[in-house]
Amino acid sequence: MNNTGNSPVTGILLAAGRGSRFDASGRQDKLLHMLPTGDTVVAASAKKMLAVLPRVVAVVRPQAEDVAACLRALGCEVTECAQAGQGMGASLVHALAHASDAAGWLIALGDMPFVQRETLQALATRLAQEGGIVAPAYLGRRGNPVGFGRQYLPQLLTLGGDQGARRLLQTYPVTDIAVDDPGVTLDIDTPADVEAQYRT
Repeated sequence: MNNTGNSPVTGILLAAGRGSRFDASGRQDKLLHMLPTGDTVVAASAKKMLAVLPRVVAVVRPQAEDVAACLRALGCEVTECAQAGQGMGASLVHALAHASDAAGWLIALGDMPFVQRETLQALATRLAQEGGIVAPAYLGRRGNPVGFGRQYLPQLLTLGGDQGARRLLQTYPVTDIAVDDPGVTLDIDTPADVEAQYRT
């Protein structure tokens, strides 16, 4: 259940990648890989966002019906990006156009299920209060998700390719929020990445 009431921040979950490094054959979608917790990778990512933000827009690629169905069942607004194959930038612009009425956006990646809910809450709160650009930092290393206030919408809509919003982080001031959360730097590229997080 969403619990932040009238938060002006909208979540964007980028879940349109193919994950070819996870399974070169293309048979196994890494977003649907089952974690030991019982959730798929993308469901774990989405549930934390949905617990913090009143609205989460998830972007999927064409023909990703299983990913779309999973996210829709959880409560995300699912939108398909026909240009997803061009890279993360295209998916992000598509999502922003879908949610252009928001006061700010917290942009997360569908293959980063280890980000803590408290981190998402801290970022959303700071973004709602101050706008600008916010990012988590773990042990001095900047991670994801990253938040943008509405004033950056024109710049965000010019993005393209696979770099996403990285160029904006290099160009404009960023408020780094120190977090005790290694999940902000951990994405899943291979099955070994999953195993490493649950190894005792």
